[in-house]
Amino acid sequence: MTDDTVKQAQPHSARQGALRMEAYDPFARGRFPVGVRTIQARDTARDHLFPCEIWYPAADQYAGQDGAPSTQDVFTAPPRDTPRRQMAVRDAAAHPGTSPLILYSHSSGSDRRAATFLATHLSSHGYVVAALNHSELVAGDLAPPEGETAAQKAARADAWIANRVPDIRFLLDQLLHGAAGSAEMDLDPTRIGIVGHSFGGWTALAATAIDRRIRAVVAHAPAGSSQPKPGILPVQLTFAWGRDVPTLYLVAEQDTLTPLAGMYELYARTPATKQMVILRRADHSHFMDNVEEAHEGMRTTPFTGELAWIPQEMRPMAELCSGEQAHVFVRGLTLAHLDAILRQQGAAQQFLAGDLVAELAGRGVDVLVYTPP
Repeated sequence: MTDDTVKQAQPHSARQGALRMEAYDPFARGRFPVGVRTIQARDTARDHLFPCEIWYPAADQYAGQDGAPSTQDVFTAPPRDTPRRQMAVRDAAAHPGTSPLILYSHSSGSDRRAATFLATHLSSHGYVVAALNHSELVAGDLAPPEGETAAQKAARADAWIANRVPDIRFLLDQLLHGAAGSAEMDLDPTRIGIVGHSFGGWTALAATAIDRRIRAVVAHAPAGSSQPKPGILPVQLTFAWGRDVPTLYLVAEQDTLTPLAGMYELYARTPATKQMVILRRADHSHFMDNVEEAHEGMRTTPFTGELAWIPQEMRPMAELCSGEQAHVFVRGLTLAHLDAILRQQGAAQQFLAGDLVAELAGRGVDVLVYTPP
């Protein structure tokens, strides 16, 4: 990265920064307590039963309960199935009122609850957030068979890719018109955004070309570049959006799986209002819950064959920014983009147009704002 491709930090007074934060602070928890519920939605056309997670603003009576260990939701998730907590109350009553809707698409190898730190943050600010386990997790014929051949593996990867956008469209249809909808939750069909990480970032970008209901995109370290590394899914993007869907790319400086060169390529091809912010000293797992555990788990996995390069190229977590710094980055900028686009909040728009390097530095987070050469 050369100096002419980034906006450098500019001196500013602490008082000026504080005044801006009083007016608009996307990093702080929102005013709503957060509820969460799990539903099962069946796609009869494909005969898939999808577990779906829905986070939402909860009624005032739950104030404080989403932050208290005694009342927080506890769940287990693969691969270790160890108990995890999230800042939400299981099956809480919803807060009345109309909410924008955000779809979340998880990466390959994770699941619908890969980024509860983000989902609960957005819901505390009044958004309903929904995610499902994608088809590769729920369809038996998409699981690897014993003794799988190279041809079978390639066909299965193609099926994973082919199902991703239909999964998102199914979830959206279910939320607006089907079993996943709720009389408690009044969703605004004109304010729909999508967020995705890695394969899910590709899913978000690809779905936007197909479903015109999507009005805002946040892509976290997305796949889809024309030169994927060995063993990375060879997904492609047309970017045939036919409309301006404002897009925010949040990417990692030291990303092993989706390197910066590919992020620059995707950014250049995006036919919309766009912005890219780079988290310094960060890798691919910095957009998930339990960053340290996820990163070191991947780095110490004894990959073989075409993926053997992964642990060799990854830096130890001790040399990278912390999970909490990454979560500050992801929570604040994702929310600001959605507020700026779906809510047309002038304060959010000003925030994103301002000195993000200095704003994040004031919170102990080192970023670069990409400016094309």
